[in-house]
Amino acid sequence: MNIGIFFILLFFVIPIILGLWSKKGKEMNLEQWSVGGRGMGTLFIFLLSAGEMYTTFTFLGASGSAFGEGGSIFSIVSYGCLASVISYWTFPAIWKYSKKHKLISQSDFFTKKYQSPYLGILVAVVGIVACICYLVLQFKGLGYIVEITSYGVIPSKIAIWIGAIGVTIFVMLSGIHGSAWTSILKDILILAIVVFLGVYFPIHYYGGIQPMYEAVEHAKPNFTILPKHGMNVTWYISTVILSGIGMYMWPQTFPPVFAAKNEKALRKNAIFMPLYQLILLFAFFVGFAAILQIHGAQASNPDQVLLLLSKTTFDPWFVGIIGGTGVLAALVPSSMLLMVISTLIVKNIYQVVAPSKTEAQITRFMKYLVPFITLVGLYFTFKGGTSLFGISLIAYNFITQLAPAFFFSLMKKNFVTKYGAFTGIILGGALVSIMSLGNNTLAQIFPHIPQLLNDLNIGIVALFVNTIALVVVSLLTKNSTSVNRNTDLLIEQ
Repeated sequence: MNIGIFFILLFFVIPIILGLWSKKGKEMNLEQWSVGGRGMGTLFIFLLSAGEMYTTFTFLGASGSAFGEGGSIFSIVSYGCLASVISYWTFPAIWKYSKKHKLISQSDFFTKKYQSPYLGILVAVVGIVACICYLVLQFKGLGYIVEITSYGVIPSKIAIWIGAIGVTIFVMLSGIHGSAWTSILKDILILAIVVFLGVYFPIHYYGGIQPMYEAVEHAKPNFTILPKHGMNVTWYISTVILSGIGMYMWPQTFPPVFAAKNEKALRKNAIFMPLYQLILLFAFFVGFAAILQIHGAQASNPDQVLLLLSKTTFDPWFVGIIGGTGVLAALVPSSMLLMVISTLIVKNIYQVVAPSKTEAQITRFMKYLVPFITLVGLYFTFKGGTSLFGISLIAYNFITQLAPAFFFSLMKKNFVTKYGAFTGIILGGALVSIMSLGNNTLAQIFPHIPQLLNDLNIGIVALFVNTIALVVVSLLTKNSTSVNRNTDLLIEQ
């Protein structure tokens, strides 16, 4: 066994150790397990938020998409910066409202805002589906990382099982506390390794970043710019807008907001978060550097190019460190996803049906549900799927359908009714699902529409339909909703 495998296995164990350590002196009740007692400062909020950004996609998908798709990959940097600006204004509002009403999940937020537990169930279902997609992405990435960096000694399926068991134990023991502490180590390692690889590969193989681009341009003209069709300017702009709006619609982004100590910590987080986008540029450099170095069968799976290029360039011990860092890049986001899915199922679906359950019973049920959620994630991981970038885009399109109802809820006088919110989410989600699963495009459905509209991201079209339906239905049901709300107030009094 080479020393690289030692590093890989070590990073499977570290999250469990940190999880045990982080829970010391804390009573792991519902608030401590899910939102850290609402006492986390700027550093931990920053790391938890970044933990959701620095995943196996940063390690594999970003470089793989640069290798396979070219210039369209720069949309990720653009929408991340846009999302940070949006979070500066929205996160403090979410925190203030959630603290007042003691909310612990995204679905709680919608339920309280629209006074509808059934809308909360719908939001929970949408969040669960999207999170399962993202959990699959993490598990797939974990399998690639460990199999390649262990030189085939640890097969992909075995690696995924080990990681799944480890992260399940980790989540059940420590909840959000373990995720926060493990994020510190993970982010330091990812920052160091991705930046190093993004600088080293262009210099080592081409003599610098500019010569690398010149070589790629010579071999594949216009590869690093947007094409005229497909992922072109229209697609780019619509994707940046859609993903910028939807980036913080993920259920796992809400617990770090709820866990913040104050509004100031959230605003500081928004100010510094765009800096985290810069690391993606170095991942792109790795992908572009691999274009003229990875050939034949090895190029058939772009998500593996960072690992394959590392294997041909470095000694096994350093490849092992890269693999170990990739393990953390999968396990930390997976831990948040498992915790959030469990919370949504128990708190926002099960408790609506069985409201008499105590907080202690709900907390135990959440923890015991985690292994079953892991098994569901494993099932879809082994069943097959598309590229990491493809999974990410489909999940983003789906989860962004929560955005119209969310942003309207932040208005002082929100005219949107629960019926309008429900209708918009259903229509938007259905349209995204039908188009994505059927691999349909606007050009196929409407062959005579202008070329400018042909390549719109289908998610932005669904978002438009969603918003129109939300507004129309809300205006039609506004009076009935007002009567219901007044009745509820009288009953409470």
